[in-house]
Amino acid sequence: MFALAGPVVLAELGWISMGIVDTIMVGPLGAEAIGAAGIGSNTFIAVAVFGMGLLLGLDTLVSQAFGANRIDECHRWLVHGVALALFLTPPMAGAIWLLVKSLDYWGLDPRVFPLTRDYLNVLGWSVAPLLLFASFRRYLQAMNVVRPVMFALVSANLINALGNWVLIFGKLGAPAMGVGGSAWATVAARAYMTLFLLGTIVYCERHTSPWSPFRIEGARLRRMIALGFPAASQITLEVGVFATATALAGRLAPASLAAHQISLNLAAATFMVPYGVSSAGAVRVGQAVGRRDPDGVSDAGWTALALGVGFMVAAAAAFLTLPRTLLGAFTADRTVIDIGVGVLAVAAVFQIFDGVQGVATGILRGLGDTRSPMIWNLAGHWLFGLPIGYTLCFGLGFGVVGLWTGLSIGLIVVAIVLIAVWWRRIHALPGIISTESSARSTELA
Repeated sequence: MFALAGPVVLAELGWISMGIVDTIMVGPLGAEAIGAAGIGSNTFIAVAVFGMGLLLGLDTLVSQAFGANRIDECHRWLVHGVALALFLTPPMAGAIWLLVKSLDYWGLDPRVFPLTRDYLNVLGWSVAPLLLFASFRRYLQAMNVVRPVMFALVSANLINALGNWVLIFGKLGAPAMGVGGSAWATVAARAYMTLFLLGTIVYCERHTSPWSPFRIEGARLRRMIALGFPAASQITLEVGVFATATALAGRLAPASLAAHQISLNLAAATFMVPYGVSSAGAVRVGQAVGRRDPDGVSDAGWTALALGVGFMVAAAAAFLTLPRTLLGAFTADRTVIDIGVGVLAVAAVFQIFDGVQGVATGILRGLGDTRSPMIWNLAGHWLFGLPIGYTLCFGLGFGVVGLWTGLSIGLIVVAIVLIAVWWRRIHALPGIISTESSARSTELA
């Protein structure tokens, strides 16, 4: 599990680091720029992540085919994943454009609004490469090819950092584009990642039998969507609640918004470790299902949970003991840091629960269960967390700390329920596999 999860975790950290690098590098432009980059990035991800989530079905389909030694099926699922990514690009780009047009009604601080609009307008150009990258990545990971994914994301961060330096501040003869320049650097980095993984697939498959000219089958696309839609809804609900919280924080003073955004970047960075472990867990569980090995399913799932939770214990300790050091890496503004210390204290409380729900979502996906995480993310975040956070923030006057308290409650609810679902699923699995085996034997006879 660690051999597979390690590069995936580094890849996830590389993914989230782009947003962190953007936030750090626009920091010298002021709290308004930090807030604008945060709102723009989170809003974009809240939309794009739905399309990427629809491709999460590849985790289940490719890993189970690989576990059953059906490489031809792996190829077919990749082709359909690419087709689905291309089909999704126009509606996803259209949704970003509509969000840009709706910014007038968000009630953003007038100093933040124009910067947010410029950033989000540019970032919309990265929809197509991001969706194609997601399909290539899921295919490779499900077949245990993870190091190229890690390298793509780590090296893309170098491209993004260089692009930020050049385009934000007008270096090397380029115009100083401010926040918009940061967005263009991210677009270039995402295009690079996609081309790198495409080259990796071509290279890795050079010794395999020639690919058949697969026909796009509606039944396969429907199966991908049937698996992917609940997963996409779940991750969109989770990302969406934090994007909504960021939009609500945009109604507060720029210092509170900046503290929220920096704390969100830190919490998102720590979450990338259990999120990467969840991807590895989904693959290992799916491969064990393909081998018809219920003990392997259980071992893979509990191992993933142990790794994810173990890291989040350490993350919680860092948030409690080193808050000013962590916040100081983003800004020297004392007001922002003072507010951020309180926010990180709340974030420390939910770290373990965030790790549990993140890993549980992945290992359930390996079993083919994407509905339970969707349903409980809707209930936990949107029926409990966000309403409580809104009340504490605006109704009772606790500010951004109250908003985060509500988000913590939502995460705790989701974590407790999903671990109970996992427990029930694995205890029912031996009987299900035995029944399926008998049915298959009867059918063959």
